[in-house]
This record gives sequence, structure tokens and C-alpha cells, in this order.
Amino acid sequence: MNKTLRIAFSLKNTYRVNSILYSLKQIPLIKKILPQSVYKVMGLKIFANILSVIWEILSVFLGKFLYFIIMITGIGALYKTMPADSVFLHILLFLTTIGSFSNTHMFNPSRDKYYAIFLMRMNARTYTLTSYTYSILKILVGFLPFSIYFGRASGIPLWVCVIIPFFVAGAKMTVAAYSLWDYERKGFCYNENMLGKMLWIVIGILLAAAYGLPAIGIAAPHLVVYVIMVAAVPLGIVSAFKIYSFHEYREIQQQLQAQSMYQMDMAANATRNYSQKSISADTGITSSRKGFEYLNELFIKRHQKVLWKATQRISAVCSFLILGGLLLFYVRPETRKNANNLLMTFLPYFVFIMYAINRGTNFTRVLFMNCDHSLLTYSFYKQPKMILKLFRIRLREIIKVNLVPALIIGCGLALLLYASGGTDNVLNYVVLIVSIVCMSIFFSVHYLTIYYIFQPYNAGTEMKSGTYQIVLSATYIVCFCMMKLRMPTPVFGLLAIVFCIAYSIAACVLVYRYAPKTFRLRT
Repeated sequence: MNKTLRIAFSLKNTYRVNSILYSLKQIPLIKKILPQSVYKVMGLKIFANILSVIWEILSVFLGKFLYFIIMITGIGALYKTMPADSVFLHILLFLTTIGSFSNTHMFNPSRDKYYAIFLMRMNARTYTLTSYTYSILKILVGFLPFSIYFGRASGIPLWVCVIIPFFVAGAKMTVAAYSLWDYERKGFCYNENMLGKMLWIVIGILLAAAYGLPAIGIAAPHLVVYVIMVAAVPLGIVSAFKIYSFHEYREIQQQLQAQSMYQMDMAANATRNYSQKSISADTGITSSRKGFEYLNELFIKRHQKVLWKATQRISAVCSFLILGGLLLFYVRPETRKNANNLLMTFLPYFVFIMYAINRGTNFTRVLFMNCDHSLLTYSFYKQPKMILKLFRIRLREIIKVNLVPALIIGCGLALLLYASGGTDNVLNYVVLIVSIVCMSIFFSVHYLTIYYIFQPYNAGTEMKSGTYQIVLSATYIVCFCMMKLRMPTPVFGLLAIVFCIAYSIAACVLVYRYAPKTFRLRT
């Protein structure tokens, strides 16, 4: 098993190192100084290996830390009327239940398993059990410090904090053992990457129970949670006997890999079919405009379904939530004061919300697949004046798509502020509306700008730009950090408006200057 573990590490590390080197070659400023044969440079390979080892260590702890600080204690802090320990245990119980069957660490047809078992012809049982044992150990080691730290901070007894990692591992092992027994009975292998409709419904119900019940003052009793946690430990031990005595792992891996290949083919076909279905086949669609305005109007008219369908749904949900808030103020007047205080200090929180609902990435993906994919082969399409002209036209359209829910949210917040007691300064209402609109405009400008500057797709519509993905990740991190910021609404709102105007001007300059060189098909 030790030899298998070394080979597994070596295989995963090689794949990760090559991915790091490939990503480095995609960064504009760095790829110019890198040699063509980057995979042969020993210094770079050592550097990539160091990054790979660091990432492996981080993978043990980072995910667990984010899990506790965001999914449990972060969201749990919103339930101020409930005891912190009750909320902590309640959310942990339901999320662990979801993770036990949606993230088993065994029934996941990963690429390293395919390489090891089918290309290198390693023993399937030994490799699967070695990888699984390592995954369970990572759970125990990674969960323990954070379960103690965050658990004690929430008032959980120390013995419960210590047992949490074993509870999580035991729950996963129990589901894994049951799935193996079910395979022996039916001959069909469970695949955690292909959950059926019923399982998604169950996940939705469990998520609603995890976060919805505390909102109405209900949490699972401590004794019930403790009993389930303690019971999961012996169940995990019993399940281990089944897992390590099972012998048909090769057959299971064959099924999983076959399902994975089928899933990828289905996803590719679904993408192509969705792209085709999203285009209107109405031959009567036309335009009286000329030049790029003609091209843009035809594109928008023929893609109304894909460009506006999600926006309509988001707008409906936002309207429903605002009406729900107004109803809550009417039914429970005592909530108005707290809501008023939140509205006057929590405007930075809406940066993440506007980021989440913005349709910028979807808009640019459709642009490439159904328009730029072909037109980028023409030289006139990449001239600076043409690029800037079409950029402005497209920016106008993407702003329209994102503006509807932004106006609903902005006006809704102003209405909620008024209904919750109002404010002496009328400017606060204006700032709420305008700042939300500016946030929407900013993300519209941002996504279209990075699309033009880092055009990430190749001729096969595959994303090949590491820089583009880095920028997207950085955008997410900044927006997430904004949720932790507390600032008076007038101050933050005015700053958001000024920043949006400055960023829009800078974006036009960047696109005009760099897009003629970067807005091209990737190889």
C-alpha cells in the first residue's frame, strides 16, 4: 500500500505540475520571459513542484476552514435570535448529511484514477483503497483543528468538537459501504457526479432545513445531534470492514469512467444543442440599421431567449423577496428597526449579490459561440476603431440585460428602507438606487472588458486562458470580502458611483489599446 501511495502521489503531482506550467504560459506578462520548452526547465519544474506540495497541504486545511467560516459560522451569525451552539450543530448536521452522499471521495471518476488503473494498469482495489484511506485521513486531520476552534467559539463542549471529524468520516464511510452493498445487489454503481433528480430534491430539502429552520427559530435538539454524531462513529467502523473486504473495485471504476465519458459527451452535445436552440430560426427577423448596429440588433433579436430568460427569473425572485420583506414588516413590526439599521450599513454586502446575479459571463460566452467564433477570422474585425465601436454597442446591450434586476433591487431597497422607518436624509434613497445600478453597470463593463482583453476561448470553444480564470477568481474574492465590510450607506454608495464611472472610462481605454492584440482566437 505504501508503494501504491507513492505512485498515486507522483501521478497526481505530475499532472498538477504540468497544469501549473501550462497556466504560467497563459499569463501575458510571464509567458514572454518563459522559454518555449518550459516543461524541460528544471528550475521551473522545481518551482511548480513546490507549489504543488503547498497546494496539497492547503487542500487538507483550506477547504475545511472555508467550510466552517462561511457555511456554518458565517451564515450562522445571521441568526442572532438563536443560540450560537444550537445553530452550529443544526447546520453541521444537515450539511454533513448532504456531503455524505454528494462527496463520498470513493465514487468520483477522477482523472488520476483513470490514468492509474486503466493506463498504468495498477491494481484497482489497492489503488482505490489507498486513495480512499488518504482522503479519510485528510478529513480527520483537516477538520479537527477547525471543529475545535469554531465549535468552542460557538459554545460547543470540547468532546463534541473532537468527535465532529469522526462523525463526518463515519457518515461518508456508511454511505460508501451501503453503495457497495447496493452494487452487489443490483450491479449498478452510484456516481456522485451524476446525481439523479430525486437526490437533487433531497439536497434542496436538506439545505432548506439547514438554513431555513433557524430563520424561524427552530433547530435540532442538542441530544438528537449528539446521538447521531456518536452513532456515526461505530457505523463508520463497521462500514470500514465492508469497504476493505470488497473486491470488485475494477468493475466499479470501469462503470464510473464509462459514465464519466458519457457525461462529458452529453454535456458537449447539450451545450451545442442549447446553443442551437437558443438561436431563433425566425427568418422574418431583420433590422433597418447599418454596420455593427445591424449585426448587433440581429444577434440580440435571435438570442432573446438565452440572454433574457435568466434575467426575467432573477427579476421575479427579487420582486418576490422584496414583497416578502414588506409582508414581514406588516406581520412583525418589531423587525423594522433591525432591518432599518441593516439597510443603512449593509450596502457593501450587495456587491456580492450583484456579482452573483450579473449575467456578464453568460453574455460573453454566447457572444463568442454564436458570433465572434466566426468573425474573429476576419482582419477588419480586429481593427482598433472597429473593436471600440462594437465594444460600446455590446456594452449598451449587456447593461440593458443586467439593469432590470438592478432597478428592482435598488428601488426595492429604497422601499424597504422607507417601510422600515425611513431616514431623515432623502439622499439616502437616491444613493441606494443609483449605487445598486452602478454596481450592475460595473460588472457589465468588467466582464465585457476582460473578455476583450483576455479572450479565453479557442476555435473549439474551450477555455484556454489561465489569466482570464485568475481575474474571475480575484473578482470573486474581492466581492466576497466586501460582505465583511461595514460602512454607512451614503459613503459607500457615493464611492461605488465614482468608482463605476472611473472604471468605465479606464475600460474603454484598455480595450482600445490592447484588444487589437489580444482579441483573437486562442490556439
